[in-house]
Amino acid sequence: MNIAEQLELLSRTVDGDRFKDRLHACDLYPLRAGGVNVLQMNITRRCNLACKHCHVNASAGRTEIMDRKTMDSCIAAVKRHRVPTVDITGGAPEMHHDLEYLLKSLCSPDRRVMVRSNLVILKEEPWKKYLDIYARLGVEVVASLPDYHAVRTDRVRGTNVFSRSLEILRELNRRGYGQPQSGLILNLVHNPAGAYLPGSQQALEAEYRRHLRDEYGIVFNKLFSLINAPINRYLEYLWRSDNLDQYMQTLQCAFNPAAAKHVMCRNTLSVGWDGYLYDCDFNQQLGLRVNHSAPYHVADFHLDRLMNREIMVHEHCYACCAGSGSSCQGTLE
Repeated sequence: MNIAEQLELLSRTVDGDRFKDRLHACDLYPLRAGGVNVLQMNITRRCNLACKHCHVNASAGRTEIMDRKTMDSCIAAVKRHRVPTVDITGGAPEMHHDLEYLLKSLCSPDRRVMVRSNLVILKEEPWKKYLDIYARLGVEVVASLPDYHAVRTDRVRGTNVFSRSLEILRELNRRGYGQPQSGLILNLVHNPAGAYLPGSQQALEAEYRRHLRDEYGIVFNKLFSLINAPINRYLEYLWRSDNLDQYMQTLQCAFNPAAAKHVMCRNTLSVGWDGYLYDCDFNQQLGLRVNHSAPYHVADFHLDRLMNREIMVHEHCYACCAGSGSSCQGTLE
């Protein structure tokens, strides 16, 4: 399903109740950024997994990868404008041959550097070296673990992914990740395994913490609970299983104006593997670049023109504003 087909399908499912209209009704349209506190870099769409909920359509067959020139433009923008947080994602970021170079260029005591890992990549050569690299540089690891039950995680991510993920979580714990006073942050990410919204992040975190500690001796810092965005592979799953209309209705009924006020795109800027700029990673996957009045490419990064830009919205944005809201760092309210 190409981008145009996805946008058209999403438009049909909302039945005239446009996301823009919801923003108008609560005096939030046009939605505007309030700064650039987070630069999220999607450095590759290659991945050793092909998860059913993946909004990036990542897989081992993808060839998109950020070149060194574009990477250097990102590094320059972060340092020049003192962007406090860099969020590195993919695909599997470890599959980018310049990830170590990027981390060494960005990591400093006054900057939060996060890498989103699927964990199981760290069991394989030549990528297992990143276990030690992350610990040495103090990188925050954001680890995907859709559920604390093996059957649900494997249903989404593949056979035996849960057991392999636990092995890597233990390795991270042995290096100090998730341990009190270590300074090495290990956060987990929960995604629902089906066509429904997640439960309370606070309650889920308590369940994850108790289950992983008591059953497997694993500790972590925080749990981020994410709502699956109806994009790419997850959108196709909803459509094929005849769950799309119901899922979109669920998102619409759960629309929360308080969450809409604090959506991540208001302080986050997303950079694609080719250097083009987007308001978020979801917009990136749908080809919705930043508003035409702002610079399109990271090589032309201009903070004054980006920090108050009008956010590009479409019907998938309902996912970020449902219930307690959803962002790449968990619930909003």
